[in-house]
Amino acid sequence: MKITFLSGGTGTPKLIRGFRKIIPDEDISVIVNTAEDMWIYGSHLSPDIDTLLYLFSGLLNTETWWGIKGDTTITNDFLKDIGEDIYLTLGDKDRAVNIARARMLKEGFTLTKATKNLSLKLGVSANILPMTDTEVTTNVLTKNGLIHFQEYWVRHRGNVSIKDVVRTFNIKPSATKECLNAIENADVVILGPSNPVTSISPILECEGIKEALNEKIVVSVSPFISKNPISGPAKELMEAWNIEPSSKGTYSLYREFTDIFIQDIRDEEIINGALKFDTLMVNEEVSTQLAGNILDEVREFI
Repeated sequence: MKITFLSGGTGTPKLIRGFRKIIPDEDISVIVNTAEDMWIYGSHLSPDIDTLLYLFSGLLNTETWWGIKGDTTITNDFLKDIGEDIYLTLGDKDRAVNIARARMLKEGFTLTKATKNLSLKLGVSANILPMTDTEVTTNVLTKNGLIHFQEYWVRHRGNVSIKDVVRTFNIKPSATKECLNAIENADVVILGPSNPVTSISPILECEGIKEALNEKIVVSVSPFISKNPISGPAKELMEAWNIEPSSKGTYSLYREFTDIFIQDIRDEEIINGALKFDTLMVNEEVSTQLAGNILDEVREFI
């Protein structure tokens, strides 16, 4: 079975970890949020892409679900020592990937081609795809104006009142042909339990994605348990969009193309037709069990 995921943050990668125990990497495609990318410290940061690259290559630090396990921070620490304003801690190996990607982009590579190149060099056989090849940024609106999502979440640790979440771009984002092909060729598309506002919606906003999803079997997994997000700032971000921070609110964003909606077994929200499984993926075993449950339901649906 060929599966295409829409992914960002840490929720969907945790689910993908379980699927890797059941289906081969070669049958997995992942369309990845790039609206949190940024040029910083002279290199190109693409955090959601790198989480997938490191997951599939066996390098991922699965305690933090970002960065490379066992990485050092010598460069980062010395930058601080010489007075640089450092709020994003990048490991040395992680920074090397950022530098390599920056070099390729400056030489005219698309982000899709650069990601393919890095996949080959890291021995990744899954199909990791940036959602678009043009730059788009998630900013949050504060009383002092717009700031990059990374600044909001990392520098300020989410302790800033926000009024809105805004995507900015010079060219309206369109899905790449590789992304649309990955959806078309999939037996099922899965929207993992990632932040609906900053991880999944940027992908859905790319021209062509929703139309493609309407032609496929789509499974959507809620990142909420009742009114509480499993992790991250999803509550504040949903409220900034005037959407109820819950599984119901999540479903309202995905309803038009979702065939199977999944909530956690502890979720008290009632959504007609939704299925309930353990989505609190505290370890690989739970992730694998959830993946198996989803596959069982998809087989019945097909």
